[in-house]
Amino acid sequence: MSGKVLMKGNDALGEGAIRAGCLAYFGYPITPQNELTEYMAKRMLEEKRVFVQSESELAAINMVLGASAAGVRAMTSSSSPGISLKQEGISYMAGCELPGLIVNVQRGGPGLGNIAGSQADYFQATKGGGHGDYHLIVLAPSSVQEMYEMPGLAFSLAEQYRNPVMILSDGVIGQILEPMELVKVDTARKGDRSWVLDGAKGRPPRKIRSLLMEEGALEKHNIKLQEKYKEIKEKEQRFQAQNVEDAEIILVAYGTSARIGFTVMQEARAQGLKVGLLRPVTLWPFPADIITKLTARAKAFLVIEMSAGQMVEDVMLAVNGRKPVKFIGRAGGGIPTEEEVLKAVKAI
Repeated sequence: MSGKVLMKGNDALGEGAIRAGCLAYFGYPITPQNELTEYMAKRMLEEKRVFVQSESELAAINMVLGASAAGVRAMTSSSSPGISLKQEGISYMAGCELPGLIVNVQRGGPGLGNIAGSQADYFQATKGGGHGDYHLIVLAPSSVQEMYEMPGLAFSLAEQYRNPVMILSDGVIGQILEPMELVKVDTARKGDRSWVLDGAKGRPPRKIRSLLMEEGALEKHNIKLQEKYKEIKEKEQRFQAQNVEDAEIILVAYGTSARIGFTVMQEARAQGLKVGLLRPVTLWPFPADIITKLTARAKAFLVIEMSAGQMVEDVMLAVNGRKPVKFIGRAGGGIPTEEEVLKAVKAI
């Protein structure tokens, strides 16, 4: 399969992960990411790789931990409640400094909620989610093409920084069908691999652990982790900016909300309003530097989210009171309409 194809977002992510060198997938069914698990069940076996439908979400994330410790590119996927169940294992991976890919195709919450697309897991993804002082690198696709391309970037960043990476999608991006190009995916490995547990024949044994009971050992490890997170924040802030050079109002949105924002920006421009769009590609590290820079010209920022308001807090921190920050959002699977957002723009 090559060239231009019509694919569903979940399927595209699976194909992208396979072409990026994913050798093991461990997952458990939940809507709206089931197509991804189904796709991997077929394609991983075709490629003679490992697919396991685990007995639970807890089992799946710990299987990823084990495969990663052996140096294998491994991933798991789920939707919101399932990701909550994986949090202990995710924290263990961060503490062990193990690379790995976790995919969240978000659904409405809290609780079991519904199966509609949502963006209400932003805090969980970017502020830790599990126990301890740690961060995931969090990537946010806004198209089927990016669903296909992001697993390669995710595995690369995970290995470069020895840190789990989450692709934070939503039920809309996961379920839509779009034409996309099956471009070549970079499979090159980055970073030192001297930690991999690949057999100790001819070398001293290695160990990977997050239980550090010696006096001062855990604090020393935490300091090391914080230094790594600082480096990631300095080097890996990613975003897409459109029409921000002369914009008086800048829309800030990711994922499905960014698609809405793009249409609103075009309509506003057609009506003579100077509106731009800033789309964070990394939600952590959040692209705060560019937003701070844009405060020098912009008159206001409008944050669009499919939630009651979460990313808006990071925008406010980046703006730091220099300009007004407004918010429009819908919770519980609701999606802001273009008309609602354009009305909010005109109100500003």
